[in-house]
Amino acid sequence: MNKTRITRFISKYNLAGLVESVTWTTDGQKLSTKFIADDKTVLGEITLDNFNFENAELGIYTTSNLNKMLSVLGDDVNLEVQKVEDKSIALGLGSDDIKAAYQLADLSVIPNVPELKSLPPFDIEIDLDGKFIDKFIKAKNALSDVDTFTVLTEKGNLNIVMGYSNVNSNRITFKAVENYATDVKAISFSAKYLKEILTANKEATSAKLLVSTKGLAHISFIIDDFVCKYYLVEVQLSA
Repeated sequence: MNKTRITRFISKYNLAGLVESVTWTTDGQKLSTKFIADDKTVLGEITLDNFNFENAELGIYTTSNLNKMLSVLGDDVNLEVQKVEDKSIALGLGSDDIKAAYQLADLSVIPNVPELKSLPPFDIEIDLDGKFIDKFIKAKNALSDVDTFTVLTEKGNLNIVMGYSNVNSNRITFKAVENYATDVKAISFSAKYLKEILTANKEATSAKLLVSTKGLAHISFIIDDFVCKYYLVEVQLSA
């Protein structure tokens, strides 16, 4: 099995270490996971097709440790679930003359991810091309202490503002849509999560950020065998 496919899968939910505990689910043809961040401001689902493996549910409690163990292995790895009385207790990892075992967690200690059964209408659509994505990542790096980005209309344009506040602040503004017809009041989401989502899916040349004024944003990617869906929950700014 190609190790790069596994590490790419990890990167798309781990988001540079921001999400650690998930359940991996395999059905013989695909590998998938649902995740939610500790602060509940982002959740999502990652699916990798053409993943030939036994049916299993694997409790990955500390993804960063698994990633470090994978880094020791070669490009082709063998995976094997170790069980006791039908309970998965470890994930065996092998490559060339190296063997390792990652201890699996009980699924009860993995955060439960709520089902998004009824999504609000997404009334705002913002095109994120490669240039825009690059600007957003650089802006977040420049304002490393800024927690949020804000979508709103200003002077007739729909803008994304990094570091928006009702008082004077360091901020960077991107014009998302010129001459926007509808008035949009400020609605904010986590900037660090969107930055890491965009970084983890850097193979994509474009994407659409869908925003609901009800307090939810959505971005998805289809890249090779990966389908990645992310949802950002509104962050209330302090007065």
